[in-house]
Amino acid sequence: MTQIKQNKIFNPKDIIAYFLVAGTGALIQLVSSSLIQDWFNISWSDSIVPSYIIGFFWGFTLTKLFAFDARKSNQTRREMVKFLMVSGVSLFITWAFTIGSSKLLVDYFGMEVYKVKFSFAKKEVNVTEMVCYVIGMGFSFVSNYILHKTFTFKSTGFYNRLKVLIR
Repeated sequence: MTQIKQNKIFNPKDIIAYFLVAGTGALIQLVSSSLIQDWFNISWSDSIVPSYIIGFFWGFTLTKLFAFDARKSNQTRREMVKFLMVSGVSLFITWAFTIGSSKLLVDYFGMEVYKVKFSFAKKEVNVTEMVCYVIGMGFSFVSNYILHKTFTFKSTGFYNRLKVLIR
């Protein structure tokens, strides 16, 4: 029974579709993080939250349409509330593992900060920060996949109980 349920959660088709959608979201986060740092002159660590929020809007739409085949569910409001809840958890995971891996690599292991200068963009990219950001996104990817698959885009009765509590 457990094996059947596990195969249902880790369906290869869903994982590949979610990986492509999440990869698009990760790219949006990385680019928006860089732009936010440049435009608003804020630090890399301070750009994590706003870039995650930008990626959130794209993420919901792409995940609903392509990742879990929830296009015709007629439960968009319900899914949006659940997606927001899962995204709150995911934001914390992304932030904690990004900052944590940076502190671990740079402060504890003494890893040097590597920067690469792109001549065409006249932009210096901190490779160490980018690697740490990808680590944070990787942990977030795993938790998001499981939570969206088993909670957000599945009828669990949670939304109905939440509506009763709010009224």
